[in-house]
Order: sequence, then structure tokens, then C-alpha cells
Amino acid sequence: QVQLVESGGGLVQAGGSLRLSCAASGIFFSINDMGWYRQAPGKQRELVARISSGGDTNYADFVKGRFTISRDNAKNTVYLQTNSLKPEDTAVYYCNADMNLRLWGPRNNYWGQGTQVTVSS
Repeated sequence: QVQLVESGGGLVQAGGSLRLSCAASGIFFSINDMGWYRQAPGKQRELVARISSGGDTNYADFVKGRFTISRDNAKNTVYLQTNSLKPEDTAVYYCNADMNLRLWGPRNNYWGQGTQVTVSS
């Protein structure tokens, strides 16, 4: 009923940039907070950035000044602009969203399938 589809990942050299996108589709009433998380092999999934429905943002310390999260509510899409990429940024990047499927319904949490970002040294 609800899908989050990420795109924009790929292979880049250190210092390069990628623009990740996540589009929500399906049947839902509203999207609340959206965010990006990442997980490297053998490591815990960690927060990269989150953005509220009103545009308030929250970033992990290790990406401040390099990454920018934004959203287009009309398109139900959240973006992550990644600049000055480092090899340690290599991970699968996952889109996350809090949604209300119905008016005043519970806030359900959804994950996308992930998109691979690989940064070569």
C-alpha cells in the first residue's frame, strides 16, 4: 500500500557528490518526518539526517557542512545532497518516513529498500 523508493546512489571518487532521492507512493493521508539513514557492512544503521514536514532539519555531526537534506511536499519526495564524499561514507543509504495512513490515524514508520553509495579512495 505504501512504498518508499530510493534512487541516485552509485560509485564516485573521494571528494565527489551524489544527489539521493526518495519518493513515497501508495495510499496514505500525510507524511510527517522523513529521513536518511545509512548502514555499512558489519556496522549499525545510523542516522544521517532528518527533516520535518515543516522543513526543520537535524544532521549527524559527521555530515554537517557536507550533506543537505530537503523535501518537496508536493512530490512526496525527500532528497539528500552529498558533497565532499569520503570513503567512510560508503554504505547502503535508506529512506525513512513517518506516515499517517488515515486522518488522525497512528503514525506508521516505513523504510525504503536502500541505495548503495560507494566512495573510492
